[in-house]
Formats: sequence, structure tokens, C-alpha cells
Amino acid sequence: MPPPSSPHRRPLHFNAFAEDWVAPPSKDLPDIVRFHQRFPGYSPTALVGLPAVAQDAGVGAVYIKNESDRCGLPAFKILGASWGTYRAVTKRLDLPLSTTFDAIHQALSASPLTLYAATDGNHGRAVARMAALFGIAAEVHVPCCMKSDIIKLIRQEGGKVVVSRRDYDAAVQEAFVASQHSQGLYIQDCAFGDYTEVPQWIVEGYETMMHEIDGQLGEMSPTLVIAPVGVGSFAQSVVAHYKTQHGARSKVMSVEPDTAACLWKRLVRGEETSVQSAPTIMAGLECSTVSESSWPILQQGIDVSATVSDHEAHEACETLHKLGVAAGPCGAASLAALRRLGPEEKSLLGLDKDSVVVLLSTEGLRSYDVPRDVSDDDPVALTRALVRIDSTNPALGSQPGPGETEIAKFICSWFEHRDIDAHWVEPVKGRPSVVGVVKGSGGGKRLLLNGHADTVTLLGYDGDPLDPKIENGKLYGRGSADMKSGLAAQMVAAADIKKLQLAGDVIVTAVADEELESLGTVSVLAAGWRADAAIVSECTDMAITRAHKGFVWLEIDVHGVAAHGSRPDLGYDAIAKSGYVLVALDRYAAELQQREADPAVGPPSAHASLIHGGEEVSSYPAKCTITLERRTVANESPATVEREIRDILDEIAAATPGFKYDLRATFSRPPFHMTEDAALTQLVRKHAERVTHGEPRISGAPYWTDSALLLEAGIPTILFGPRGEGFHAKEEFVYTESIVQTAQILTQIAKEFCA
Repeated sequence: MPPPSSPHRRPLHFNAFAEDWVAPPSKDLPDIVRFHQRFPGYSPTALVGLPAVAQDAGVGAVYIKNESDRCGLPAFKILGASWGTYRAVTKRLDLPLSTTFDAIHQALSASPLTLYAATDGNHGRAVARMAALFGIAAEVHVPCCMKSDIIKLIRQEGGKVVVSRRDYDAAVQEAFVASQHSQGLYIQDCAFGDYTEVPQWIVEGYETMMHEIDGQLGEMSPTLVIAPVGVGSFAQSVVAHYKTQHGARSKVMSVEPDTAACLWKRLVRGEETSVQSAPTIMAGLECSTVSESSWPILQQGIDVSATVSDHEAHEACETLHKLGVAAGPCGAASLAALRRLGPEEKSLLGLDKDSVVVLLSTEGLRSYDVPRDVSDDDPVALTRALVRIDSTNPALGSQPGPGETEIAKFICSWFEHRDIDAHWVEPVKGRPSVVGVVKGSGGGKRLLLNGHADTVTLLGYDGDPLDPKIENGKLYGRGSADMKSGLAAQMVAAADIKKLQLAGDVIVTAVADEELESLGTVSVLAAGWRADAAIVSECTDMAITRAHKGFVWLEIDVHGVAAHGSRPDLGYDAIAKSGYVLVALDRYAAELQQREADPAVGPPSAHASLIHGGEEVSSYPAKCTITLERRTVANESPATVEREIRDILDEIAAATPGFKYDLRATFSRPPFHMTEDAALTQLVRKHAERVTHGEPRISGAPYWTDSALLLEAGIPTILFGPRGEGFHAKEEFVYTESIVQTAQILTQIAKEFCA
């Protein structure tokens, strides 16, 4: 059975152009088929009947074209790569199409070429295979995230692998540039600019698969054919075959990953669209742009366009494995797409108990990380899903955590599953943030919802910190309160808001590194994301937090003179002299507590956080470093704080012979302050009161959050989120009812603010 589905998910797109469109017939199909029939290792791949799937789908028959072993390779790509390479090489050498492989091999020995390609795996292996067959070199460019086992397989085919520092689209361009010399030949299935001839030959090569299906079906004609889409070349071949004037007029359905929906978005938006794709287990379909030569055919010939989640593709893989078909995620995506069709969609496609459906499984079984389900729309369930993902900040604790990459992938997939555009922001490798945008119709105000995805260390937590158990209305686990519950509430609110079709945009920023230096929010702001107001949903116990303190970190080096421990006449003890500093800092901290308090957050404070000095027991220490944290309130700045500390140190130096020091401010963040009568404060108060049926407390907080950065960037901001306890402690929890209420309140705020 198919996995559960979100009611908010990206809809199917039915293409009105395709109903009466007819593709021109292929003139070269006989030549292509003959070419493949004499290709080494060729035999038709199996068309496997799936009666159990047909029964579940309510159709007469479902067949799957199993491309798990095509000429000794685990994917269909060799069909296109072989014909495309053959045509390109014979043209370069000015040879007729009747030229044998042996004759080409001999000709190339006198005039050697190097084949160039970019790949996610299968196309590159196929090009490398063709190079080996012709006795020439192949250079295959791969994206930075390519798994080492795939690289190894390409090398086993004889290909030289060049790893890009960026994604697949970058590898495509880098391979093209590398091929631009007299002996270079670029073999790629994606057309761009003037590069159209080889991609068209590759498309034509895929037609052999459809020719095989025609023969295997005999008198039957498919009612629906489902094809996976990457850059669109294979789907172009499918459409061109099944939409010909003399064909059976089969319907064609395309399927893409949720996170790489370049065709779906271009069909829906009616404009040239290059999407920002995100990692997917359907690696062969992870493309940002539809091939320029494929687009006109797909625009007119695709009847219905669908996207599926990685989890749905995985579930389809599992089903097919049980039925004896060793399909990988790209191939199983066609079954996942079939499972998306409800009664109404089936009726629109003319599917009934007599219909024949053909699924095109384009790759065989391969390894991948089992993906997480992104179908949950309940904020409590989503909080649990986020808590299960270890997103410990790698810069904190004695054992560095994994960082935010895995949780960012999940959040990105969750957004795209609901057709919320997700933008990946990663200026520092391994520290990504995700920006989800619910686009408004225009003319309304923009609301930004900010939450951090990182947590503090898992060490010292009682029990399993990644097991989000629920007991007595409390959801436990590291990050449950700080602040995955608030982030989950924001995400669910965004999905609910999308249904309201408001005028203004709603932006959700799931950011990295809030627990240390707020790299994520800084990066998001640097990337240009702005709004008319912002809400940060840290756990505030459902109180409206309008102010909090800032901080300055300072280091004081007290200098001594190194000497042997037996020579007090030569040595000057930096550690002992630091005692004067510590005593003075203690008096300073007490004095700060007596200053006039900020009404919202109280007085400023200071404490010595770290002290380090000396090298060994038998020596006078040459230096002792004291790290100081100074919490600041409104109208205090790093400069004023540094001046106060320097005055203290100068007094010590005046009274203590030989005392020398250096002082530096190493890091700072501003305080945050909004007035109680501010429009945003009162808007949050109104909707919190309506949902909770109680008067929310309006107050300040002693801690620091990213809200200060948002306000500093000119965005009016309020802190508001669920009820939780145990921040950074050995036990952490959040009250489940407050998560639900937070999501409801955020939705109502957006409904009024962005109307």
C-alpha cells in the first residue's frame, strides 16, 4: 500500500496542451534499432507484469520495463549514450552510419579523441563504456556530493573522474569547458545554447526501449506511460514515441523528485525556470533545468506532471523488490507516481478496469540512505520527526556534532513536498540553512518566521536524547524545547497559510548555528532575505517576549615573566596577578547588579567564564588569559563595555608594580528591544489571546536570540513560542498542546498581517 499523504502536498498538474498534440514521427528508428541489435551484449530488457499493483490501482494491467541490466550496466542510459556517441564520432571522423565498431576503433587509433561528460552516475558509466569500446579516453565530471562507490564504478569502466566543487549543473558546464579542444568530444543529454545535436541523438537512442515495449505488449496499447524526468531527454523520447500521428495516443505522465521539480514548475508557471534543487535519493533526476531541446516537446506532450518524495520512492522500491523487480529510486519513482492517482485523476486520464499502464524503471538496485517520511502535517508529529534527527552544533561540546545538513535536507524536502519553494543557503560548507517561501499574490506585507535547527550537545542527557517520547502531555528529547517545537509550528503554519492565498509572502528561515555565533541568520540576511515583520518561535512559555539582553565576549591577557620555579627573582607570576583581576571583576559584577535595571530585562551582568595559564608546575607562567562575558542592555555597546573593563585594568596596573595586560573584544551581539505598544507586539497579543483564551504575558528575557539580528537589520521582531523546560539540561521537554496553539497563532497572525 502507498504511504500516507499530506493534504497540503504539491498537486498533480494536468497539461491542456497535450490532449490533441501530435509529435512528428521518427525517421531514424529502424537505423537506431539495428544499431542496438548489433551492440555488444544487447538483448531486450524484460517487461514484467505486476498484477498486484494493477489490482491496487483498479486497472486491467500494470507492466514495468525493468532496466536493471541493460548491456551489462544497471540503467537505460547506455541506449542514448551509445547512439549519441556513435553518431558524434562518425560525424567527427566523416564516416558513414554503416561503419562497424571495429572500423571506428581502427580509425580512432590514428586520430584519437577524448570523450567528455557530466553525470550523477549512470550516464558517465555509459560514456566511459563507449570510450573503452572505441579504444579512447573518457573524462567524466561528477558533482561534489557523488558517492565514492559510484566514482569507483565509473573508473572501473576506464573513465577518468573529475569531482566538481559544486552540484550537477556546475559539473555539466565544467565538462563542456574541458571538452573545448581539437580532440575533445562532449557527450551530454542536456541541450543548451548551440549544443543541441548530440543531445538529440541521445534522445533518439532511447527509442529502442519503446520499440521493445511495443513488441512485448503485442496487440495491447498502453493507456498510460509513466516516465521519470531529470533534464527531460528520456521523457522527450517517450513523448515523441507515444504521441506520434500513427501511434495509439497513449497518455504520458512525468515524475520528478519533490526537491528537483524543474519540469513541474516550468509547466505550472509558464516561464523558463531554473530551480534550486536539493539532495535526493533519486540522484539521476536531481536536475535544476529542463533541457532546451526537450522543453518544446514536453510542454506540449506531457499529459500530467507529478512529483514524489524520497520516502515515496523508497516505499515503491520496497514494493518492487518484493515483486522481484530490482529497481532503484529513479526507476521506482514511476510506481510512486501511479500511487498518487486518485479516482478523479484516473478518470481524467481515462483509466479504468481495462486500462494498461506501463511504468518505466530506468535504473537497477543501488545503495542509498533510507529517507525520512515528510508527510506529517501535525506540529507535534513534526516536532518528533525533527527531534529524531541529530543536529548537534559541530562547534560545541567535547565531541563535535554532525551539524545541520541532515535536518536541512529533511526541512527542504518537507517544504517542497507541499510546493513551498525551498532555498538552500550554505556559505560555509556543512552549515546549511533553509529558507521556505510561501509566495503571496502580491501587494501584501511580508512576514518572516525564524527558527534554529541546531541543538547543543547530546552528552549528559538522561536517556536517549533522540527518542521523542510523549508522556503526560510533554514531548521529551534534545531540542524539543530549544527549539524544534517552535520550528515545527512555523513549518506547519506555513503549509496552512499557503491554502489561504494571502497577498503577502510568508518566509520561514530554518537556520544553522544559533547556539554559537548565529551563522545561519547572518547568512540568510546577507543573502538578502527581508520582511516587514518577524517572529522567532523560541520557547517563551506562550509569553510575548519583546526584549532581551545582548552580550560581549572579551579576553584579558595578564602578562608575566617565564622563569624556573626556583627563581622568584626572575619570574613574574601571571596567574597570581590574575587574582587581582578576578577580585576586581567580582566587585564589578556586583556593581552592575546595583545599576538601574532595564524594566524588561533587568540590570546588566558580567562573569568570568574561562581561565587558562601556565605550561608546567615548575615554571612561572608567562601569561594567563581570562575570558569574560558581559551581558548588555539597551544603550550599551561593545565599545562602552570595553572601556569599562579597560578602566578596571588600568586601576590595577596603577596599583600593582609590573602588571601588564592586553584586552580584546572577541565577539558581540546586540540587545533586542521592542516597545509594548508596538503594532507587532499587539498583533501577537491579540491572536495569542484568541487561541489560548487567556491574557498572554508581555515581558523580557535574560538570554539572547537571533531576534536581535533581525531587529538590527530593520525588521520589527517579536519572540513568541511554546511552553518548554530543560534548555541545555539533562532532561528537556515541551508541552504538546502549546506546539499546536503556536502553529494556530502564527497562522492567524499571518492571515491578518499578510492579507
